[in-house]
Amino acid sequence: MTQTPTASSDRAITDFGIDTTTLSTAEAVRDYLARVRAGQLGSLPALLGLIALVIMFSALSDVFLSLNNVANLLAQGAGQTMIAMGIVFVLLVGEIDLSAGTASGAAGAVLAMHFVHDGNLLGGMGSTVFIVFNLVLALAVVLALLLRIWPGAALAGVAIVISVSGMTANPWLEMLLALCVGAAMGCITGFLVARIGMPSFVVTLALFLTWQGVILQFIGEGGTLGISSSPVLNKVANGNLSTLGSWALFAVGAGGFGALMLGQHFSRLRRGLVTQPTPLVLFKVGGVAALGAVATMLLTINRSPNPSIVISGVPYVVPIVLALLTLGTYVLNRTSYGRHIYAVGGNREAARRAGINVTKIRASVFIVSSSVAALGAIVYSSKVGSVDAQAGGLNTLLFAVGAAVIGGTSLFGGRGRVFDAVIGGTVLAVVANGLGLLRQPAAVVAIVTGLVLLLAAMVDALSRRRAATAGR
Repeated sequence: MTQTPTASSDRAITDFGIDTTTLSTAEAVRDYLARVRAGQLGSLPALLGLIALVIMFSALSDVFLSLNNVANLLAQGAGQTMIAMGIVFVLLVGEIDLSAGTASGAAGAVLAMHFVHDGNLLGGMGSTVFIVFNLVLALAVVLALLLRIWPGAALAGVAIVISVSGMTANPWLEMLLALCVGAAMGCITGFLVARIGMPSFVVTLALFLTWQGVILQFIGEGGTLGISSSPVLNKVANGNLSTLGSWALFAVGAGGFGALMLGQHFSRLRRGLVTQPTPLVLFKVGGVAALGAVATMLLTINRSPNPSIVISGVPYVVPIVLALLTLGTYVLNRTSYGRHIYAVGGNREAARRAGINVTKIRASVFIVSSSVAALGAIVYSSKVGSVDAQAGGLNTLLFAVGAAVIGGTSLFGGRGRVFDAVIGGTVLAVVANGLGLLRQPAAVVAIVTGLVLLLAAMVDALSRRRAATAGR
């Protein structure tokens, strides 16, 4: 018996998802093209734009596709891409987080201060600032408990323990501290937006300025705290896996992706559930494996311009971003929490009537955003080897939000994926890198980046209008 697709199944199945009992592979492709024409574009415009940019810059610059530049490109865009991955969670519920950039900078400043002062935050901050800092962390714990967000309360509590204990500097401890401080800032933001009911634009704009002031207080205007003397912190964004480690990453990544895709596909087939056509699933798995193998092979070649120095291997930032992408995708697609996020973003009132704790969901996404922003701070601070008074400011936030939107996440809520941030972040990194190689001034880079973001927002608005018209 032919099954009639429902709206929920259309949202749940992306790309070429169809009812395999009624559609062949060719029919699935035609169905996908029909949905694209109806306005369900996803990350397709960003992918096409990325391909066009790569072709253009490779034609204009002989250096753009060199192994050394490609490896640098991966590290240069990783920090803002990670921040964008956290912002996706906020955008999915129809909110905005303008404080993510400076929140990441504040977390990075605390990390650097703990490292430089050998764990003595009291000596680094001064008694008054140190007391206020820990009181704010305690407030974050209380607010998270009121919201019943236990992970947020636990992470903020860990930040207090590390702060007051005066444990000596350790790069892993510093990174944990940054994550916990980021979570604490998210608890405050989430409470003000979800429980108090303040507009997220106003709250996060105010906190953008607040956290910027905190950075200045910690570091001082024009000051800098160096972290490059720590081999671990320096290698986060500047180190590379060994050749064996690079191929092990490929085996785990490609093998895990293939096992997950094929396992889920054949499991759904056995149960008679809606799934993608088998040839298309095999094509996806094979394509990812082929691209991964080629990329790994190229990155394991010596790319140093100096013959006496060997630089090879997949950059450390690649497995970091992949791990975050895998975790975020799993949370959104395979957990009730992720389904609740999409439900709240799609229709807040309907989600409330369905029994979803809308307040808790809306608050929690800000904790996710700030926590992931802190991880982004670790990466971009490692890249430059220091944290200064402008950390997380300037264009960091704009590029992070832009990356999520350019990749296909809707500003209107209810539609988007963590993968969108990766695609959008890659687009922005390619734009900045390519124009830099062409020696274009900062003005041109800013103009082009702004136009790319404007185009992405316009595509989002037009696709929603087209989808709404097609659904009538």
